[in-house]
Amino acid sequence: MDEFKLDRRLESDSDTVMQTGLCDLRLSKDARWPWLILVPRRTDVSEIFELTPLDQVLLTFETEMVASALKKITGATKINIGALGNIVRQLHVHVIARFEGDANWPNPVWGFGKAEPYTADKRDDLIEKLREALSS
Repeated sequence: MDEFKLDRRLESDSDTVMQTGLCDLRLSKDARWPWLILVPRRTDVSEIFELTPLDQVLLTFETEMVASALKKITGATKINIGALGNIVRQLHVHVIARFEGDANWPNPVWGFGKAEPYTADKRDDLIEKLREALSS
């Protein structure tokens, strides 16, 4: 079995939050939206249907768990979930907290404006809150 390797673009554009049962959970470095990325630790998989049935169930469960925690922590108006993969082929699922009046509400976040980095304190605080919420 090949060893899992995270796509270099996902690695450079996000920070590690934690590992779940199936996925690497990562925080996008774009602070305009609380934006999480679930990356199943499976090699050569670019589509959800390429996962085993059990892994599909795990991904669905972990996506729901992460989305619920993100909504609770942020008080988001809406949680957007998507698995596009048009540029980064490695399977990954975006879980994004949206708020009325945010940087591009109600339009999509992709391709809008320029990414704004987190301050180290805000990034670390959000990661800690996520770890606490997902560990309880």
